[in-house]
Amino acid sequence: MTAMEAINLRLSYGDTLIFNDLNLTIPKGKVTVFVGSNGCGKSTLLRSLARLLKPKEGSILLDSHEIAKLSTKEIAKRLAILPQGPVAPEGLTVLQLVKQGRYPYQSWLQQWSQEDERMVRMALESTGIADLSERTVDSLSGGQRQRAWIAMTLAQGTDTILLDEPTTYLDLTHQVDVLDLLFELNQNENRTIVMVLHDINLACRYAHHMVAIKEQKVWATGHPEDIVNEHMIASVFNMESVVSKDPLFGTPMVIPHGKGRMLK
Repeated sequence: MTAMEAINLRLSYGDTLIFNDLNLTIPKGKVTVFVGSNGCGKSTLLRSLARLLKPKEGSILLDSHEIAKLSTKEIAKRLAILPQGPVAPEGLTVLQLVKQGRYPYQSWLQQWSQEDERMVRMALESTGIADLSERTVDSLSGGQRQRAWIAMTLAQGTDTILLDEPTTYLDLTHQVDVLDLLFELNQNENRTIVMVLHDINLACRYAHHMVAIKEQKVWATGHPEDIVNEHMIASVFNMESVVSKDPLFGTPMVIPHGKGRMLK
């Protein structure tokens, strides 16, 4: 099944063409990861899928519905996005932040409900930060703060979640912690997760479906074991490497040659 689909997509910033005639399918209920070198268009593509960047041509389908024809609130009930490096207002508590995720369901006729309360409580518990609900967001560690933002997206109750580099600025322990959380959400709640990652080895560990982007084009798509090899790394990242098997997960593990000191 398909969660999202881009059809003949043409994207640009001003006069700068980013993608032309792009076609892409995001599988439903899977973890999809965009990989590629800096500036290749990964974040631009993610933003277009969230309707934050309007295509010059083509269309994007969300659950078979063209997003250009959906209202902002309707999209927010189907899709949540966590941009790179979000910033909360000073003094905002974790609970207040997570409650923002219920905004699409509020109106003059429908105020805060028991369902809103249940979704917020579930989001806090699912991300393991219920005990931090009264703490201010700016007082949290990097990993805790990222969990709070993810909890806000969970409170939206959407089937699809987009995340732009959710592990940026986190140390390795917190990177794995956040990715474990997202993988568990996919496994336990069948959420469709789409994210941009820089670390190719972590991407291989967590992705069911990988989209490799090079020079504003989709170079390859598929399961990491099917597309990640020395040729792919050389073509997409312009780097020589050896691709072996991760001893813990059995997924592809990229070992770059580099130009540093070689073992004798």
